[in-house]
Amino acid sequence: MLVASAATLNSASMAALSATVATHSGRSRLQRPQSVPLWSAPPQTLTKRNIISTTSNGWETATSVKTAVAAVDSSDPAEKQQTSTRYYFVVANAKFMLDEEEHFQEQLSERLRYYGERDKEQDFWLVIEPKFLDKFPNITKRLKRPAVALVSTNGPWITFMKLRLDRVLTESYEADSLEDALASNPVKLEFEKPENWVAPYPKYESGWWEPFLPPGSQKSKP
Repeated sequence: MLVASAATLNSASMAALSATVATHSGRSRLQRPQSVPLWSAPPQTLTKRNIISTTSNGWETATSVKTAVAAVDSSDPAEKQQTSTRYYFVVANAKFMLDEEEHFQEQLSERLRYYGERDKEQDFWLVIEPKFLDKFPNITKRLKRPAVALVSTNGPWITFMKLRLDRVLTESYEADSLEDALASNPVKLEFEKPENWVAPYPKYESGWWEPFLPPGSQKSKP
């Protein structure tokens, strides 16, 4: 009798289980979710104006931030300040530079002619007793006076001239204007003529250096 009851229960359980499976299968077929597209509309390209960035004052576009930064940079007073120019020089006593060094005048004349043929602005000058020497005590204590400096904004050429002249000292400095860079102390140069001139060419006349002086120097000569 117990066996018959168990068989009856098993048959009822199997029938209920089958009904449940059938029910779930029906629901699965009826309630199968439909696929949803990732984009409800064609994707749009984001431009720079749509990009948002956070600042201390809230939300604003990156384009606006970039414009504001540019406005601040352009108003920086440091950019409006005049920049200085670097000048290079070789210096020696006037007797050596203007009276004893036989090829110095020829080198300067050739360079000035070269600049004139190519319509190039002159960037080298002779400065007699330059004021900028006060900045170089280590040089002035080794110089006989009066002194003459060859000054230029062309550093490599000044290095070349140092090798050619040999017995000179060299340095560089900065100045805000050409007038300040080439300022000099007034002095009159006089060289004694040699008693015996044995060279096959005539000696250069005194004053040959005047075309190489800074603008206005000849008018201010004593």
